[in-house]
Amino acid sequence: MAFAFKESDFKKLSKVLGVPAKHKGNNIRYQLGSKGMGRKLALEIYPDLPIGKRRGNLVSVYTPSAHLQLHFCSGFVVSEMLNEVTFIGEHQGKLSGLIVEKEGGCSLYANVDRQILSGDFTQLGPEIMLSGIALSLTESLLPEAKTGTRRKRP
Repeated sequence: MAFAFKESDFKKLSKVLGVPAKHKGNNIRYQLGSKGMGRKLALEIYPDLPIGKRRGNLVSVYTPSAHLQLHFCSGFVVSEMLNEVTFIGEHQGKLSGLIVEKEGGCSLYANVDRQILSGDFTQLGPEIMLSGIALSLTESLLPEAKTGTRRKRP
């Protein structure tokens, strides 16, 4: 497993999400919501969990009407400006991202071709453009496609 959550990561998440991390056995839980918007969700992170024959990080989101999971989470990016965190996982050039907002919103983008993250967004259709823009924040976490080295942060 390449990426491992640390206690300092949970503190970063608490800061941007505005709620404390609750250690619950083998997971860390955050309860978010906005009464004014009528939204609520629970975010659970299971670090270093057996997933099939391998070990990895599992990120789960529970809402009143949905349950979303990101298997083999390989990193995350916090945006204090947007009050959100983006968890990512990549497999064979396809990126999946789970975005959790402080106010209880959540978005999932799955199997996004990583090449659109650094492409010209104006050349994409509007239905594709949103995923590219949303996940472009994570580009600095992704290993280079050919060399296997990490990109430098701007």
